[in-house]
Amino acid sequence: MAHFAQLDDNNIVTQVIVIDDKDTSDNQGVESESIGVAFCQQLLGSDTNWKQTSYNGKMRGSYAGIGMTYMSNVATLGVASTDVFIDQQPHASWTVGINTAQWYSPIGDAPTLTSDQTASGSYYSWDESAYQADNTTGWILNTPE
Repeated sequence: MAHFAQLDDNNIVTQVIVIDDKDTSDNQGVESESIGVAFCQQLLGSDTNWKQTSYNGKMRGSYAGIGMTYMSNVATLGVASTDVFIDQQPHASWTVGINTAQWYSPIGDAPTLTSDQTASGSYYSWDESAYQADNTTGWILNTPE
């Protein structure tokens, strides 16, 4: 099975469909993304935009999901030109990691919860305003009442 993501005019994934491998293959059985794209366009409109995605993440960084962005021809991620699916940027201060298709906070991962915090259902969330006010903080501990 082959997976294809439909993109809107802003390269945002609007749907992901699954098609049979034979619908991506030429007469000799050689698979090609362009054949799969043509098949998707035949099904859902010649003016639609499609990119193949890989369920196991072996192609284009991450498996495409609705709302993700297809990033192409951008000098980032440690390469001169990207060709990846990536989640929407979660916060203005977060940046894309080198050689990954992931977003990272400017001060690293959230602190590790203690066993008591975990037991109480506490969790960390990012507070962009706190980071903008003091760029040494940003992770806020949330504790249920």
